[in-house]
Amino acid sequence: MRLKPYLALLPMLALGACSSGDYLLFHPINAIATQEWHATIVDTVVMTLIILPVLLAIAFFGWRYRKSANAAYDPDWSHNTVLELLVWGVPFVVVAGLGLYSVKTIYAVEPYQPGLLQKQVNADPQSVLNVDVINTDWQWVFVYPAQHIATIDELEVPQGSVVRMRLTSTSVSNDIYIPQLAPMIAVMPGMRTRDSFDAPVLGEYTGFGADFSGAGFSWMQFATHVVSQADFNAWVQQAAASPNQLSYAAFQKVAQPHANIGAKVSYFSNADPLLFDEVIAAAQAGVVYPVSAELTKSIGSNEK
Repeated sequence: MRLKPYLALLPMLALGACSSGDYLLFHPINAIATQEWHATIVDTVVMTLIILPVLLAIAFFGWRYRKSANAAYDPDWSHNTVLELLVWGVPFVVVAGLGLYSVKTIYAVEPYQPGLLQKQVNADPQSVLNVDVINTDWQWVFVYPAQHIATIDELEVPQGSVVRMRLTSTSVSNDIYIPQLAPMIAVMPGMRTRDSFDAPVLGEYTGFGADFSGAGFSWMQFATHVVSQADFNAWVQQAAASPNQLSYAAFQKVAQPHANIGAKVSYFSNADPLLFDEVIAAAQAGVVYPVSAELTKSIGSNEK
């Protein structure tokens, strides 16, 4: 009998190996990610406040009105105003409150035109950095149209900037996600989506593909570096000095299926500023990059 109080602690053992430091979603560093994290907390707390009383009520009524309890029985009962208000009123208030909060949050973090960033953009239009993102099997190509450079699996942005991304894919749908910076959004062939985020804190942040897209999906990670403006300018010059240029013809070779194990970074100079539109047009015209069975089989052995 003495063991009973300790049995209640057994579920805590399941949390013994957990560390919040491993969950990037728990550590937002900008306005967009912070708002999304707050929304997650609000939704979880509100739903918990609903679910727990319901579970307790089920247990209570099951115990109170069990057969052996000899509880009062009233076959003519049909209505109770207080009970009706609880059953219908509480859910109505909760749904209405969550609805209003959700609408406010959606407009604040909406990827195409996030309200949280609009004041900064209006005050300093020069803080906007445009980046075209192209998903391939299985790499991320980042094109900087204004800087005329491109990278593979590395996104570099200056501190204090507002990054506006246009996104598309060569042939397979995926999702892009930088948990501490950018909300998840779909990337689809023949289509253009947008995503936005701010970069207030220096550091390196992990981004990845969040939708299964084939054998090389596990290696679709990329580093996002938030650096000083001076370091960003030096990085742009470094990339611009690369002997590899990224025309659409060169991109067709880059887009061939390839698992970039270890997320090795590549730089390109003289990137075609119209490359993004050309990739969309090609996908709409039916251009695909088939993955051979031999490549699929060899990815695991290449990792070793």
